[in-house]
Amino acid sequence: MMSFFSCKISCISPTTILVLTTFVMLLGIAVCSPPEDPIKCSNNRSDCTITNSYGAFPDRTTCRVAEVVYPASEDELIAAVAAATKNNRKVKVATRYSHSIPKLVCPDGEDGLLISTKNLNKIRKVDTMTGTMTVDSGVTLRQLINESAKAGLALPYAPYWWGLTIGGMMATAAHGSSLWGKGSAIHDHVVGLKMISPGHFEDGYVKVRTLNETDVDFDAAKVSLGVLGVISQVTFQVQPIFKRSITYTMKNDSDLGDQALTFGNQHEFADLTWYPSQRRVLYRTDDRVPLTTKGDALNDFTGFRPTLSSALAVIRSLEENQESRADAEGKCVAAILTTSLLRINAFGLTNNGIVFTGYPVVGYQNRLQSSGTCLDSLNDALITACPWDSRVKGEFFHQTTFTIGMSKVKAFIQDVQRLVSLEPKSFCGTEEYNGILMRYVKASTAYLGKEEDGIDFDMTYYRSKDPLAPRLFEDILEELEQMAMFKYGGLPHWGKNRNLAFEGVIKKYKNGGKFIRVKERFDPQGLFSSEWTNQVLGLKEGLSIVKEGCALEGLCICSQDSHCAPNKGYYCQPGRIYKDARVCSSRKEILT
Repeated sequence: MMSFFSCKISCISPTTILVLTTFVMLLGIAVCSPPEDPIKCSNNRSDCTITNSYGAFPDRTTCRVAEVVYPASEDELIAAVAAATKNNRKVKVATRYSHSIPKLVCPDGEDGLLISTKNLNKIRKVDTMTGTMTVDSGVTLRQLINESAKAGLALPYAPYWWGLTIGGMMATAAHGSSLWGKGSAIHDHVVGLKMISPGHFEDGYVKVRTLNETDVDFDAAKVSLGVLGVISQVTFQVQPIFKRSITYTMKNDSDLGDQALTFGNQHEFADLTWYPSQRRVLYRTDDRVPLTTKGDALNDFTGFRPTLSSALAVIRSLEENQESRADAEGKCVAAILTTSLLRINAFGLTNNGIVFTGYPVVGYQNRLQSSGTCLDSLNDALITACPWDSRVKGEFFHQTTFTIGMSKVKAFIQDVQRLVSLEPKSFCGTEEYNGILMRYVKASTAYLGKEEDGIDFDMTYYRSKDPLAPRLFEDILEELEQMAMFKYGGLPHWGKNRNLAFEGVIKKYKNGGKFIRVKERFDPQGLFSSEWTNQVLGLKEGLSIVKEGCALEGLCICSQDSHCAPNKGYYCQPGRIYKDARVCSSRKEILT
């Protein structure tokens, strides 16, 4: 995930890059400045702003609210919702780190209320007889993993980053990778939840609903985008703790279209990391093994560790230099070194919690399923930080993530390979961020869950601090994005992506209409909705923000040159293989 270096060989030697990169990657410092609260207030808990964990929403606007409350109990949460409802006040729920890239957390206007779940962080009940755990919605994934392990239990599947909260994961359909059992989505392992929503006068202006698998509204509440109310508590079905065995193997990507269809059925926790410009793919063979299998491995993924802020600044400067010089060759050299060093260091896996001695890596589920040590740290005045911390000069990126149904996966992969054949160096920029992560996701009963079994393609790539500055190979990534969403009907990850990915998305869900009807019943005044969520749900127009340079940031699909950067030689052009795409291109031989 971390972009380790970005400069042409002529401006820094490969040896220097290698030394710098190795230093950054192996840095396992015990202290770090953990991410700050995304909510900032000028007057105690009033006159506030909120952002995502990367410091910038897709449209780069500042979200202002009048007040924030931090309920520490369900009674305080109920009181906050009741007061907001009585005063007809817009409300949004904020999580501990606010990781979602889109504006899910921003209410309309500047007089709205934020309810932070930061202090709703208790483990309420662990029942080893029934294999269930009930937790507050503000509990982090790390807490859930650790507390379940203490009871000899395990959540079977989870996202790879442990800084997410339970409520946040459910609202955005967060997931790991598996087609086995109920699949990898967190919400599909939930058997009960409590939702606090607006009520009528006779209800005391608040409605508390306790839902389980027998309730007709349960499948709406499991993935809610935060528009149904505040999730107070969640009950998970968990399993007895188990061990896993992990082995990474690099192969040629020539048969990836076929292999991707079968690999997920062969291995329970399988995933793939694709490096299209290198024409290679990393296969993660990952399965359960008996508890008696020797090993006490640990996952401490390199990109989630605390990193020296000074090193991050150098790396970002080198990346900016490459972009300004249109240095594709330098990016490709950097990408190869990055992926090679990650492989050498086993992506942060160790066999015993200290060193990596070879595959397979065997350990307990709670030590392997997720990581994020840059959160688990002391405050060191930003000498070190998580690589994407907006307080330092570090990573700043776009993230495009979508799920393609299994019936279309092979054709999509082949189309991407055709793009690579036309521009062999075009994906080196994504490979500096460790390529395209491919995770398996199963069809869900949730109204806004996955419609069919599929593969989630997750890619991270450079974003300029200047919204009017085009990226190197801007057109290729735009074509891939539009091809995935519109040619192949991809479903965007609710917690990631740029605006264009959500165009017409609600029509892709067969139960989208049912979800909207539940929303209208749970929150008839629309207090938990915003202009942005109404646009995403197809209730209002205006999701595309049409203005100068809008296509560069994914705020629109270009229809005229001014939506790109004509003063910098980027014009609105058809796609190369997906001719319906409209992309910002520097190809002079094609005329609009």
